[in-house]
Formats: sequence, C-alpha cells, structure tokens
Amino acid sequence: MAAVAAELSAVESGARTIPALAARWGVGTGESGAAPDRPRGAGPQTRADAGDYGFAIGEDGAQRGARGYDAGKKIKGRKRHIAVDSQGNLLTAVVHSAGIQDRVGARAVLLRLFRQVHTIQAVIADGGYTGKLVEWTKQMFGWRLAIVKRNELHRFVVLPTRCVVERTLGWLNWSRRLSKDYEVCPRSAETMVHIAYAHLMLRRLA
Repeated sequence: MAAVAAELSAVESGARTIPALAARWGVGTGESGAAPDRPRGAGPQTRADAGDYGFAIGEDGAQRGARGYDAGKKIKGRKRHIAVDSQGNLLTAVVHSAGIQDRVGARAVLLRLFRQVHTIQAVIADGGYTGKLVEWTKQMFGWRLAIVKRNELHRFVVLPTRCVVERTLGWLNWSRRLSKDYEVCPRSAETMVHIAYAHLMLRRLA
C-alpha cells in the first residue's frame, strides 16, 4: 500500500476512507513496478521525457512532476483512467505515473467509486484490466467486473458498452488544457479532467 500511495493519490485517499478493507486485501501491493522518486538534486534526472496514453507527447523535466515508463505498452509519462455511467457521464478520474500497472490504477478507481457512488452493481472494463482484478473486485465490493475484449484485432469493430467510455474520452480531448500534460501534480491533472467535463455539461445546458 505504501509503495504506491505516494504517487497514486486515489489509493492513498481510498485507504484512509476504508482502512479495514485496504489492510485486509493489501491494495496496490506487488503490482506497481514503479521506481521510487528521487529527491531533487540527487544525481541525474531519469524521469521520462514525454506523456502518453491519453496525453499528447510533451516535454518533461525536473519541474513537471513524476512520470514513468510502461514496458508492456512502450509508453512514457502518465496514464489516465476514468469511470463513467451508462450514459457516459463522468464519475471519477485517476491520473498516475505510467510506471504503475493498469490493474493498480483500476483499484484506485474502484476505491474512489466505492466511496462516492452507492448504487453500483456491475462494472465493465476493457482487456487491460483482466487477471486478479476480477476476483478482487468481487471480494472487495461485491461488484461484478465484466471484461469486454477485442476478438478481431485486424479490423475495427465497435464493441458494445465499451464505446461509451471511449466517447467520453473523445469529449474530454476537446479541452485545450487536456491536450498536453501541463500539470505537475497528478491530483491537479485529475481536477482538470473534472473541470473540463463540467464545462462540457454547462455548454449543453446553456
């Protein structure tokens, strides 16, 4: 838990909210793979020099916050996870280093959903969230986690229900502040996601 709490704000806050559950199941342990942060000025800077996976590629430096590298997806920077309802309305967002695995980031999303929303019965996710996360979700919250995978990798197919969250990501990408990873702190990046969606809803209601 403490290994990723410093970089993954949602896990840290979720563990404080439900400490008994977090202590019982060891949320976030053993799946990070992220290198520990270096203090400023201690040796050469080794952070990644770009942001990806939902962020446009941009420069990185000592003053642009913690970044990471995902060896599986070959991406640098940060990752962004969002959870939406059946209509595509944003429920929560989590931003963390790319060096943290998707399944750990998904645990942060589920912890935050458990704290904020009390009517959830099932969760639908893509193929990147398979493995132990399905059973962990069932035992931790009593929710059913359904995985929607792509069966035909050589052609484009609109998958049922999964296109809802992809559509919301497309809406968010219209925000200029989200076009690049301008934020230093992951918590600030999460806040900007919510602000961008608030602007979107206000324009629709106007």
